[in-house]
Order: sequence, then structure tokens, then C-alpha cells
Amino acid sequence: MNYQQLLALFKETHLELQQRAARSVDTSLVIRNWLFGWYIVEFEQGGAERSELYGKGLINRLSKELKTLGLKGISSTNLKLCRTFYLVYQKIGQTPSDQSFEVSADLQKIQQTLPVTSFDAIASAPKMLQKLSATLAGSFALGWSHYVALLTISNADERRFYEIEAHENSWGVRELDRQISASLYERLALSRDKDGVRQLSEKGLIIEKPSDAIKNPFVLEFLDLEEKSAYSEHALETAIIDHLEHFLLELGKGFLFEARQKRFTFDNDHFYVDLVFYNRLLRCYVLIDLKRDKLTHQDLGQMQMYVNFFDRYVKTADELPTIGILLCHRKHDALVELTLPKDSNIFASKYQLYLPSKEELKRQLEEAAGIEHPENPDQEGIGDVR
Repeated sequence: MNYQQLLALFKETHLELQQRAARSVDTSLVIRNWLFGWYIVEFEQGGAERSELYGKGLINRLSKELKTLGLKGISSTNLKLCRTFYLVYQKIGQTPSDQSFEVSADLQKIQQTLPVTSFDAIASAPKMLQKLSATLAGSFALGWSHYVALLTISNADERRFYEIEAHENSWGVRELDRQISASLYERLALSRDKDGVRQLSEKGLIIEKPSDAIKNPFVLEFLDLEEKSAYSEHALETAIIDHLEHFLLELGKGFLFEARQKRFTFDNDHFYVDLVFYNRLLRCYVLIDLKRDKLTHQDLGQMQMYVNFFDRYVKTADELPTIGILLCHRKHDALVELTLPKDSNIFASKYQLYLPSKEELKRQLEEAAGIEHPENPDQEGIGDVR
């Protein structure tokens, strides 16, 4: 293939995918950009002659000349993204809706010939391009903007987790960006063993038991409350209700809101649960109490009473035991372990009103894995978790 054939291939691909745009704009754009990335990588690897002739200026030259052909979205920056996208997603065929790593038979046949004949063959056989683009359609479940966000993540397991979660929860790009910035993967990983972390990257977040719904910390930066002692628990609760949609997203899968300040009466005394939710996946009530300051054993005892009341007088026989979550600004793990039985359905978790520090989460993950930190703070540690 010569350079003119390369230009013609870009144009033909653009026109082929443009015809599919009416049915699926986002998917077509993703396929087009994957193919563009593949063309660039294959052309760059086509031998020393091409390398010397075009060198580092290939992408800039392509961008300039493709614009004269009327193609859009082919700036040098976008073409570099296409190249990166292909390199990251070379092993296509695994989609969030299909957890196996097997590639479809048609695509597997095409991939087996890529290094030898397929690249040149597609340039001279439009029908093969049609077949390839149709095969690729089942390999990508998100829009291009989602993949651009995912490409900012260098850890393959973490990237895979966000890809699955974005697809299964229908996250828009803004919510995906927010979950990445809020370090959802790392926060979930902190409460899991190695097998649990591996499951996150292979299947996403699976809610099967109460602890699966717990994050540490819960990040509530969307409340726009400053980190200060001036506001009360009531103000925190009101802010959560005002941003209930965001709070439900932070809680995770399956949560439904039932009541605020849910009152129940026992022995002529009135008690109030700050927030009552129901999780349809766990099939149980979830009670949340907010603590502005340090968690105490009295708080744990009070939540135990709330949970007992719901288990005995509210839940039905076919529902599972109630879960209690204490969201606190500060907590002492030893106090929680000493106060609650090991099989308790009560959990204490910190909340914070700012996006977490990647460095701090990295340190916590290293500590959980038993990795020692260098005494010299300037000494380089292990690679970033992202």
C-alpha cells in the first residue's frame, strides 16, 4: 500500500461508517476511530521505508490532507487519540454485555490475517470493510466520549471496571468522569481481597451481600459543603436530600429512597432514622444515620436498635435482614470491631466532602497489600494505581 491508497482507505472508511450514522451515531464513530487507529499503526509498522518517508509527521500530514477531503473530527489530536484507542483496545470482542474473552468467528479470522494481508486487502475490497465494520459493531458498548475518558486510565483492570459500570448503569460521560475522579474503583478495592478486586475488573460491581454496598469513604463532594465544623447533621441531611439523585449514584446499584427522618415509636418513645432506603438487589431495607463528628459506641448501639426494630416489625418474611450504615466524619476501626459482633449487618464508613487524593488511596491500597513505604518521602514508590 502506498500513501495515496492510505488516504483513499481513510475516505472509504469514513463514507462507509457515515451511512450507518443514522442508526447509531456513537457506535459508528467508535468503530471509525478504532479503524483509523488501526490504519495508522499498521502503516507505521509497514517497514523502514515508510518510517523514513513520513516519520513523526505522518499524523499531522494525514490530518491536513483528510480535511481537504471533507472529513470531520480528524485533527491531529483526534488522530492520536484514535491511535491510542486502537492500541488499548486491540483485543476487541470482549464487551460489557458479553463477559467472555472470545472473539466472534468472523472477527477472529480477520484478526489472524491482519499482519499479512488484511490491511492491504481492505484497501482494495470495500465489501471486506463492510463486513469488518458490521462485526465490530458488537464489540463496543459505549460512545466515543466515554472511551476518551477511559483512555485516561492506564491500569487495565481499573479501566475495564469503569467500562462495565458505565454500560450497565447507563452513565453519561459526566457521571463517568465524576466516578473516575471520585476513585470509585480504588474505594471499592480497599474493602476487598485480591479475588474481590479481580472480580471488579472482570464483572464490575456485583451486589450479593451487604458489604458489597459499602464504600470507604463515601464521597459527597457534590453537596458543595465546606470541610468545617459550622454545619450540623441536619444541614448535611438536607444537602443530601437536595442532591438525592447524585447521592443515589454514590450509594451504587439497586438503591431506592423511601423516607427522611422515618419515625417509629417503641415503649412510648419516638425515634427517628435519618434516611431510609431499600435495595432491590439485596432485597432489604438500608438505614443510614449521619454523624457530623466522631463515631461513638452509643451511636453503634442506637443503630443496632434501629436495625432490630425494622427486622422485627417492618420487613416482611421474604425480605432479608436490614442493613445499617453510619456515615461519620471520623471513626475508630478498633471501636467498631469491639462494639459490633463479627456477623453484624451494621457498617461504619467515613464520608468526605472533597474528591479523594489519589496519593492517599494509593498509600492505603499499598498498606492493604502489605507493601512497605520507603522512609525517605522523596523516594519513588510503586507505580500509580491509575
